[in-house]
Amino acid sequence: MPFVKKPAVIETEFGDTIGIRHMMFLSLSYDHRIVDGSLGGSFLRKVADYLEQFDVNRNLL
Repeated sequence: MPFVKKPAVIETEFGDTIGIRHMMFLSLSYDHRIVDGSLGGSFLRKVADYLEQFDVNRNLL
């Protein structure tokens, strides 16, 4: 199963609190002779940022 429930710190305008959130772990495999590790890591970070900021109410049309 790709999602796991884990406790996480949630930042709000009233301060930080701990709540249960669905977490997803991303991994990437590639040939280190072709792609540098930092480039692969920055790609995964960018994908994670896009997923974390996704708005389910956004109109896609």
